[in-house]
Amino acid sequence: MFSGIIEEIGIVKKVRFTLDKGVLKISCKKIYENLKLGDSINVDGVCLTISKIENGLFSVDISPETYKKSTLKYLKTGMNVNLERSITINTLLGGHIVLGHIDEVGRIIKIKRQRDFSTYEILHSPELSKYIVKKGSISIDGISLTIIEFLNNRLSVSLIPYTLKNTTLGDKRVNDKVNLEVDILAKYCYKFISDRYENQKVVDDRLKKNIKDLDF
Repeated sequence: MFSGIIEEIGIVKKVRFTLDKGVLKISCKKIYENLKLGDSINVDGVCLTISKIENGLFSVDISPETYKKSTLKYLKTGMNVNLERSITINTLLGGHIVLGHIDEVGRIIKIKRQRDFSTYEILHSPELSKYIVKKGSISIDGISLTIIEFLNNRLSVSLIPYTLKNTTLGDKRVNDKVNLEVDILAKYCYKFISDRYENQKVVDDRLKKNIKDLDF
């Protein structure tokens, strides 16, 4: 589990994809000394497991499902990626609860720059709309951000100077693709309410049928 607060920008040093799996080798400095084999690490919003550590690099394996569902398949040697280690009970939860389970890949359709700040407008599928609320949280490439507006399968987020400088979003351009993960609390709330509605609907339908079948 993560918080969406990026610790470091890593650099992809090697990419290898086969039919069965993919492997990424990534260099880092700030978090390298504290990495351990088997640790979970968030790479551009995707929860991965460290399989090898050597010479300032760590390796992670990419499953076919992760390849299909995320932007990791577009990575090339030399590209930057957002990195965050999993949180502990002693970690400040500065962002929101991020699982690293990508819901879908979105596309940046507009970037508006205002002095030091930037507003990014991102296109997503209709399926995601039910989990999106104004002032709610969303993870974009692993970064915890606040939704400022949403309409017609588009959401907007505002990026402060620190985020633009210390994450890969500062280098993104229009039409670039990004990993999206909606707030898990929104998913649970939606399921609870929809299940309750469906259950009540079943009860109401049965009552109506029983009343209709009564012979007065």
